[in-house]
Amino acid sequence: MNLLRETLGRYDAPQKAKAMGVYPYFRPIESDQDTVVRIGGKPVLMFGSNSYLGLTNHPRLKEGAIKAIEKYGTGCAGSRFLNGTLDIHLQLEERLARLVGKDEALVYATGFTANSGVVPCLAGREDYLLFDELDHASIIEGKRLSFAKQLKYKHNDMASLEKQLKRCAPDRIKVIVVDGVFSMEGDIVRLPEVVELAKRYNASIMVDEAHSLGVFGAHGAGICEHFGLTQDVDVIMGTFSKSLGTIGGFVAADKEIINYLKHNSRTLIFSASITPASTGCVLAALDVMAEETWRMEALWRNTRQALEGFRQAGFEIGPTQSPIIPLYVRDNLKTFRLTRMLMDDGVFVNPVVAPAVPPEDTLIRYSLMATHTPEQIDESVCKITKAAKALGIV
Repeated sequence: MNLLRETLGRYDAPQKAKAMGVYPYFRPIESDQDTVVRIGGKPVLMFGSNSYLGLTNHPRLKEGAIKAIEKYGTGCAGSRFLNGTLDIHLQLEERLARLVGKDEALVYATGFTANSGVVPCLAGREDYLLFDELDHASIIEGKRLSFAKQLKYKHNDMASLEKQLKRCAPDRIKVIVVDGVFSMEGDIVRLPEVVELAKRYNASIMVDEAHSLGVFGAHGAGICEHFGLTQDVDVIMGTFSKSLGTIGGFVAADKEIINYLKHNSRTLIFSASITPASTGCVLAALDVMAEETWRMEALWRNTRQALEGFRQAGFEIGPTQSPIIPLYVRDNLKTFRLTRMLMDDGVFVNPVVAPAVPPEDTLIRYSLMATHTPEQIDESVCKITKAAKALGIV
């Protein structure tokens, strides 16, 4: 056995979980991503999806994808920078810029490559990146690729952020990069206070709207629209893999920033373009989101119902303010066991365990769609409560 295989072969956490019968990952789904999916030939209630508006199987999105394939084929065979820019890419960018209230937008193949390609471009060696300790992994990956000085502050702690801003040279670029909705905890950024500090210390702000696009704001534009602070945020990032039903990502900003990113962001220049199918799908999703406003209303109605049920059952759910509801277990093995018990009982949820979070913060991530019925929510809360009581969690 060579050294590489020997070294990596020592990693055996998945094998141990499988031996215990609690391995919860890579569960093959045999149907579309709906409120009920099929796994192992059986129906399972889906409460682990990021499809907040329930659009992944919408006929208009399917039609948009099919028409794009019929006209443009299955792929672009190159990057946006060279041969891979389609007219519908430009059309989509115009729509996105209007939605989030910025001059221009730039579409990436995934949300992860948007963050990991944009963040390194925002600050140089003598500049500063400031980031919340619970920012998404794609932001963390982007800051790892940056030559800027990197300062981490405590989660949503404005005193900690200000302390780090005071460490920065006043005449250098300072960019605060933060999630709009934090993807595991479900709470939202204290954006008005971040903006106030940014103005006080002459800093710029980038907000990741991945889990807030389609969920917050009068038009579904996200947290910046929700707080009325779009013009105070320099860079807005979003993804298509949550509310908009497909895959891809984008960044929106003023034309000077977008011009720089178009010619310097390596994940844009050296990655193949987002597919015609995904592009056509997002264009259709934006139409549906604008027209079927009942979806956002239903999402929040479902969220309130689930929150009330879990609170009454005695779950610890933290300060969530979104359709993401963390059910704290605070024990790795119990989290795995709870996930397995629920799967056996026909409920799909996602375990979040160490090292993704500290062992004392492990949780079940329960998330809602606009298309969940009240009966499905009640059934899931009942089954989760039953299993949690059996494990001594509540």
